[in-house]
Amino acid sequence: MKDNLMAFGESAARDLGAPCCCGPASEGDDREMPGYSVCRFVDSFMETPEGAVPVVKTRLERVDHLGTLAARCNVGRSDYRVAPGLYAVGEPTETAPVLVTANYKMSFDAVRRTLSGMNAWLLVVDTKGINVWCAAGKGSFSAEGVAAMVTKTGLTQVVSHRKLILPQLCANGVTAREVKKRCGFRAEFGPLRASDLPGFIQSGLNADAGMRRITFTLKERLELMPVEVSLTGRHLLWLVPALFLLSGVGPGFFSFSQAVLKGVAAWSALFTGILAGAVITPALLPWLPGRAFAVKGALAGLLCGLPFGLFYWNEVGMGSLFALICWLTAVSSYLAMNFTGATPYTSPTGVEHEMKRAIPAQAVAVIVGLIIWLAAPFTG
Repeated sequence: MKDNLMAFGESAARDLGAPCCCGPASEGDDREMPGYSVCRFVDSFMETPEGAVPVVKTRLERVDHLGTLAARCNVGRSDYRVAPGLYAVGEPTETAPVLVTANYKMSFDAVRRTLSGMNAWLLVVDTKGINVWCAAGKGSFSAEGVAAMVTKTGLTQVVSHRKLILPQLCANGVTAREVKKRCGFRAEFGPLRASDLPGFIQSGLNADAGMRRITFTLKERLELMPVEVSLTGRHLLWLVPALFLLSGVGPGFFSFSQAVLKGVAAWSALFTGILAGAVITPALLPWLPGRAFAVKGALAGLLCGLPFGLFYWNEVGMGSLFALICWLTAVSSYLAMNFTGATPYTSPTGVEHEMKRAIPAQAVAVIVGLIIWLAAPFTG
């Protein structure tokens, strides 16, 4: 995805295998200059004591929106990144603020978009294309990584102050004292949301309560659904032929017509479970009773299982229908737990405790359902 590669300087261009944004790699190089076809978000370049720095646009283009949509649907998500390094927004001087972010392009876009009309430096840390929160938790957004990028870009020669504005959500992986120790820059933690950056900077780096408060609104929950559905569908795809084969088992060893009839019902139960766990549960999260996500998912599964059961009441028999409800509920409960890592009100220890209790129960539901499903043709 050429439009999503930001070749920062000559060495970065070689590393990424892309034309150089800052000019040709050597005399006589016939690659396009200055590289706008490589990085559409670059508007121009400005000279600094450490060489040319790309000036990025603050208005997102269609290719940026399409890239974000694809990443949210898990298409090219692991490669949706920009090259780490120093970028400029507007016409920053040596006194302009330095904002730090991850090289996940969605994070990069969120920051540059909100800085329209401002002058600032943007220091992009190499987080392996992972967003700020997850990268900090995984250790790829760290004080060591921030200090290394400060040194690599020669930031001390570009700005006269010694202050970095870091995203608040990296605080679980970055210690301000360690940043100061490693590179001499004082770390200030900015607001939670990139949209609050202008107000934070204009107020003298003071954040009000709203800037510090984490939310998990319906819109924010809905944004997580496409990637969850995509990841789930990929892992459960192998169940489609397995369900077809199991559905045909009966007194005559195997019935193709029975496999088609019951197979469609089994597939419908599987997809209903995915819908309940990956869509209904996050959408109704605040209103579903219980604290455990596994319980919320199970309730959503039972809720979706009611119309499913009414539809197949006379199609597959009571035993088979009970088995399908067991599967549907177990799938929904399991998938609901995927959202524990995306919510602001869970903890690693709490999630671990919940999984230790929920996964065995989900496995039992699947096994009981499988036994009933296989036994139903012989008892009916």
